[in-house]
Amino acid sequence: MGKQNPIVFVLVLLTLGYMIYMIPRLSQQAQTTTKTYDYYSDFVDDLQSGKIKTVTVVARQRAEGEFAPGAFAGQKRSFDRFTVNVPSSENLTETLRTIAPADVKIAVSSGLWQDRLISIAGNIILPIGLLAFVWLFFMRQMRMGSGQAFNFGRSQAKLMGDNFDRVTFADVAGMQEVKEELKEVVEFLRQPEKFRVLGAKIPRGVLLVGPPGCGKTLLARAVAGEAGVAFFYLSGSDFVEMFVGVGASRVRDLFEQAKTHLPAIIFIDELDAVGRLRGAGLGGGHDEREQTLNALLVEMDGFDPNADVIILAATNRPDILDPALLRPGRFDRRVIVDNPDIKEREAILQIYAKDKPLSPDVDVKVLARRTPGFSGADIENLVNEAALLAARRDKQRIEMVEFDEAVERVIAGPERRSRVVRDKERRVIAYHEAGHALIGNMIPDFQDTYKVTILPRGMALGYSINLPDDDSYLTSRTELINRMTQALGGRAAEELVLGEITTGAANDLEKVSEIARQMVTEFGMSEKMGPMTYGKKHGPIFLARDLAEERNYSEEVARRIDEEIRDLVESCYERAKAILSQHRDNLDRLVEVLLERESLDQAEVASLVKYGRLPDPDADPASEPPRTEQVPSPVAAKDSPRRPSIVPPVLPEAQHP
Repeated sequence: MGKQNPIVFVLVLLTLGYMIYMIPRLSQQAQTTTKTYDYYSDFVDDLQSGKIKTVTVVARQRAEGEFAPGAFAGQKRSFDRFTVNVPSSENLTETLRTIAPADVKIAVSSGLWQDRLISIAGNIILPIGLLAFVWLFFMRQMRMGSGQAFNFGRSQAKLMGDNFDRVTFADVAGMQEVKEELKEVVEFLRQPEKFRVLGAKIPRGVLLVGPPGCGKTLLARAVAGEAGVAFFYLSGSDFVEMFVGVGASRVRDLFEQAKTHLPAIIFIDELDAVGRLRGAGLGGGHDEREQTLNALLVEMDGFDPNADVIILAATNRPDILDPALLRPGRFDRRVIVDNPDIKEREAILQIYAKDKPLSPDVDVKVLARRTPGFSGADIENLVNEAALLAARRDKQRIEMVEFDEAVERVIAGPERRSRVVRDKERRVIAYHEAGHALIGNMIPDFQDTYKVTILPRGMALGYSINLPDDDSYLTSRTELINRMTQALGGRAAEELVLGEITTGAANDLEKVSEIARQMVTEFGMSEKMGPMTYGKKHGPIFLARDLAEERNYSEEVARRIDEEIRDLVESCYERAKAILSQHRDNLDRLVEVLLERESLDQAEVASLVKYGRLPDPDADPASEPPRTEQVPSPVAAKDSPRRPSIVPPVLPEAQHP
């Protein structure tokens, strides 16, 4: 409102005064009726007859007052008040008191000019002020409405200001290669001549690609903190509206704003919201999104390209972006932001834990080894969960036990001690989880069981967690066979000991079937089917998921694929039953201890399997008996000629019924 603030304030006060003045009067007028005497003599007659209760003489020119109750009894019309013009006389009041009955109150008021002023203010000035206020208000709303109508196509981008929480590359742990790529962009904006002298051109667009939670937006904030230039940031969904053409208008306005702050960086988060492949979907594409994308393509590298405006964008779905958006001259530099490795996880843990009171027993290196596959967001959640657990237990410091439990909460969900499980089902769960744990410890060169428990957590009635000692980016055929064998250990234990199978192995069977199918159709790990891939996944991109599979093979090949998958799963199942049969005493021992203690950690499981008892903290490790011989893999001899296939890294697996 600017300079109109005092005026509007005064008008508001006048309006309130008018309302205070008029509301009682209007209310009184609605409830009372006033009689105006045409002749003074009629007033005198009513006064003498006792019809009048009070009389007030105003400035010796007018008299007003109230009628007595019942003054108009029996008449068709009655009045509550009266007013009459009286002759000007200095003795008028005394005369009225002489002729009036003794119970009539006679008063004098000399405030004629005050009454007239109030009347003028109430009937003229205040209504005019109210109209002026209404006019100014509606004019302002019309101007704002007009501005908003024209601003509807304005960009929703925000310019980073001084109140922005500054983040630099020093606050981002690891990702050295990614930071080097982005530092080059920052350096070009600071010293463009250094590059232009050599004829170098900085990329127009830098696309950050990575899984959710890996730190793409944090890197963009670090670029904003390091750049020292205008930094505009918005989401891809800020472009798209229900009206066609608004998004394109916002794109043009965004670049116009950036041109007024050259050099500048524009950060678009979740680019896939506006950059999806054009023409995809049932019945055609999304007109509004496609026009927005067209405008973005032209602004980035069209007839009049923007030289000193760099687009920084982030997405976790690069597969659905339009190819024109990824060609050289637009987003021609793609930076892969992957989940952190063990050293980067250690650095991230130190960053998030530096302002928290940690107990001396907390080992960040051990936590980094226990969190393979965790993203930066997962690690932040891990540290926060540990702090919450320590606060609930009224501790002054966060201990390692809280971090251990936080790892399980992130992987499997919160513990559900309130769930009541029958003793019979509890024993079934114990054998199921003990089967997973025992096979994990008996298979050579396989990940030992990190923890096994029969306490419900999340959606699982129990779970067995295996954590690798280090990060792995390649997975061999032998390891996949071992994974399937351990996953089938729960069902094998149920059938071997209880003679019955339950629905608890549904999730295990789903994982095993998927691994076996990938081995046969994608990884070329089947001797019968050979080193080939079968089938091609595809689907409508507008649904953001591959839903269909193109079968580029015959029915005979499909039958052989199904047979090979079944043979792989059945061989792993028979192997699991053989291991459990050979070590039945260890299985029963694990179950009894598990039913008693409900949870066993890595050292306890290993001691029960090796020595048949729980570990003694005071015992000398050298005096322990030799370890039980592990079962060799029946497919180990076949695996050596096989070349490992690339398998995307996954979170630690929690086996559960």
